Amino acid sequence: MFGSSKLYGANAYTKIGEETGVMAADPHKLIVMLFDGAIIAIGNAVQQMKNKEIAKKGKSISHAISIIDNGLRASLDKEAGGEIAKNLDALYEYMSRELLLANAGNKEEKLLEVQNLLRDLKITWEAIKPASTAAPSAPPPTTNYDPLQPKQTHAFEA
Repeated sequence: MFGSSKLYGANAYTKIGEETGVMAADPHKLIVMLFDGAIIAIGNAVQQMKNKEIAKKGKSISHAISIIDNGLRASLDKEAGGEIAKNLDALYEYMSRELLLANAGNKEEKLLEVQNLLRDLKITWEAIKPASTAAPSAPPPTTNYDPLQPKQTHAFEA
């Protein structure tokens, strides 16, 4: 009775942490988070395949495909990205197809191939992290005014 509520509470805190991380992340970091999510989902699927947990395996693979198609692939700007974006689009399509085949045929090697491709892309993506474009903020101007001191009044003030 109490174990399940503790697990639910821990999951709720994890979910809040993930949502906060997503809301605070810059676009570059969001892509890294997508790579991580797909890599983890595939790792889970490999373990579930070994444990013969068919339904869980299918759910994990579906989650990885969703991240690839609705996250990574959907974020591509094929006009601005040119040939690189088109090649990535084709690679993401290949990954999704291989994951479907891995699921249907219980092919662990296909899962590992896609997981390794995602790891390589993540490493490359992290290497091209853009420098912060925000200019450092100037320190606030110093004044001799102390807001805790009583205000001096002048004869002209009423």
